Amino acid sequence: MLEKLLGAAADTRTVKMDDPWPESLLDSGAQGAISRPFDRVDGPFKVTGTATYAAEYAIDNMAHGVLVGAKIGHGKVRAIDVDAVKSLPGVIDVVIDFDTFIRNAQQGGETSAPTQGVKEIGYFGQIVAIVLAETFEAAREAALRLPIEYEYKSGTYNFAAHRDDAHQPPDSMIKAHYTQGDVDAAMAKAADEGGVTLDVTYVTPSQNSAAMEPHASIATWNDDALTLYGAYQMPTSDASQLAKSLGIATDKVRIIARYIGGGFGSKLGIAPESVAAAIAARRLSRPVKAVMLRQQVFEATPRRSNTEQRLRLAATRDGKLTAIGHDSLTSNLPGEDYFEPVGIGTHFLYAGESRSITHSQVDLNLALSGSMRAPGEAVGMVGLECAMDELAEALGMDPIDLRIANDTDQDPEKDIPHSSRLLARALREGATHFGWDRRAATPATRREGEWLIGMGVAAATRSNMLQQSSAKVEIHPDGSATVSSAMTDIGTGSYTIMAQIASEVLGIPVERITMQLGDTNDPPAAGSGGSWGAGSAGSAVYLAAELVREKLAKAMDVSPEDLTLKDGMATGANRQRAISALVGEGMAATGTIKPGKQEKQFTQASYGAHFAEVGVNVVTGEVRVRRMLGIFAAGRVLNAKTARSQCLGGMTFGIGCALTEDLIHDQRNGKLVNHDLAEYHVPVNADVPQLEVHFIDERDVNANPIHAKGIGELGISGAAPAVVNAIYNACGVRVRDMPITCDKLLAGLPDL
Repeated sequence: MLEKLLGAAADTRTVKMDDPWPESLLDSGAQGAISRPFDRVDGPFKVTGTATYAAEYAIDNMAHGVLVGAKIGHGKVRAIDVDAVKSLPGVIDVVIDFDTFIRNAQQGGETSAPTQGVKEIGYFGQIVAIVLAETFEAAREAALRLPIEYEYKSGTYNFAAHRDDAHQPPDSMIKAHYTQGDVDAAMAKAADEGGVTLDVTYVTPSQNSAAMEPHASIATWNDDALTLYGAYQMPTSDASQLAKSLGIATDKVRIIARYIGGGFGSKLGIAPESVAAAIAARRLSRPVKAVMLRQQVFEATPRRSNTEQRLRLAATRDGKLTAIGHDSLTSNLPGEDYFEPVGIGTHFLYAGESRSITHSQVDLNLALSGSMRAPGEAVGMVGLECAMDELAEALGMDPIDLRIANDTDQDPEKDIPHSSRLLARALREGATHFGWDRRAATPATRREGEWLIGMGVAAATRSNMLQQSSAKVEIHPDGSATVSSAMTDIGTGSYTIMAQIASEVLGIPVERITMQLGDTNDPPAAGSGGSWGAGSAGSAVYLAAELVREKLAKAMDVSPEDLTLKDGMATGANRQRAISALVGEGMAATGTIKPGKQEKQFTQASYGAHFAEVGVNVVTGEVRVRRMLGIFAAGRVLNAKTARSQCLGGMTFGIGCALTEDLIHDQRNGKLVNHDLAEYHVPVNADVPQLEVHFIDERDVNANPIHAKGIGELGISGAAPAVVNAIYNACGVRVRDMPITCDKLLAGLPDL
């Protein structure tokens, strides 16, 4: 059994996931709250406009700050003429040297900024100042008029021109380079022995998370303690980052992020507006609000790196892979360690004795690249799954049959078992639901007027991760409950599923549970990122509720096994009492989950399959996605409605990756050309057909106490290549450069 470490006051329970968790109270609870499609508990607040987002807190005496970005791609700020705008109506001040504040804070000196700051510029749009005024309009006008003198330096903006200067980045979440066997020898052997080989290159552009809510912060100081109302996915980690950036102790920073209007990775770490607001508020001795303009969100927050992916596959005539090579080039700012982990899913998705999965990086003076929804898989699966489609055609095999032929019970690199793996089942059941048997095996043979119709498929996978997280559960004298944690809800449904977990374990209806999330004054949590939120924070809630349940059993004088909790009533030993009568002045416990040996003993991931049907117009080259189906196995589904919503969002992301999204930089100066939602084309209603989502019932006892695995990013992994493969099946034109726009298809289309 798992090691359970009780705190000194027996009010805490900490579990390290060293062993499987074979039995879960979520399977034996009487409340019936788990897996049901509950409406979001935060839904009424959002639709009535009473949910308070970062920029919406009403704080007295608040100044407004507008950020100023550099207008060069590489160089130095030589001078900023602060006096030219300080006399404008409503303008309070201009802060231009953030480093001075930090140095003085660390030395305990007075905070002051010089008339002229000096700032090294690494990319176009890098934040160099914040203008402060009594109104937003006044601050914006002054920011637009602020004179800045630059020293220009030659920058590196063209990926293709500098690809030969690539270097190997340091290992991070995966090894940058991994080799097993000899891919070149296996490719040669397959060619000599009548097998099939493939050597192709796929390209994906830079992308932006394009969350609806811009990055925003309100900073207020109380003596030497900072409270920041921010749009941040991981408040516990972000408070530490912010404290470090300001040169103060972590316990002097409190972050509040009750509601977040989307993040998709762009709000994992602190952004420039939080530091600028904090420094400005300290300087003015009054609260400061800073909201990034939409253009600044695109220019000065992380992008997903562009990728160039070389795929080499070798297989026997019966489709068994003997070699997999997935070599990628990505880009980032000079000196940055992060690289887009393009091959992260390739490591374990298919069998194959010889393997080479490498990542190299080109240093460019473009915006920082970082994590965006399903970093690695979202774009890496484009290369892998489209290459698998090409291999299937070369072999004369059905694409589903090829994937199933290379399914594996063991991780092909670590030689350890998968904790659970229903990939083959997802492919088979998805094919049945979708009507795959109606697919034309020969491309460009199904026609409806001037439209060519095709179907495509791709596997889906996303690594499952458990992160240390804590939560507190309290039952009040009236029988209601409160769940509190620094966990966040970025639109994924955290408020709801955590209430459901507590409801199921404690037998208290969801509507009688109050959720408190997104405040670092509450128990620390890993937050929302990497699809670890539900499994991590949800397990912490489970452990806290389990301990409270044991206290209820003791108060009832029955064993926990003999206790039934439902609708606020406790039943056991032929007796029944209201929970409110058992808690006295209240009961509380805190639960903490930690990763352990299970993540080393098993490869843990969620799996699924995407199916798409598209139409390609032979006259215009227009592509229309006619229908999509996703089928997923991600452990226990905690809420059927919010889980489905996550998959719908991921599939929509996939349509964007395949057809529309392309972050374009001017290769002369690094300026972002399409820096708003008018020109960066995310899919809109007209682009997205009716999407169908199915779940396979699954429990993963090696993952966590609630047997759930990540689902938020599984929905995008494999979605784009399903569309790309469908386009090829429709018209016979294989495009390997994303997104697939009309101009890339027209020349190869058949005559009308």
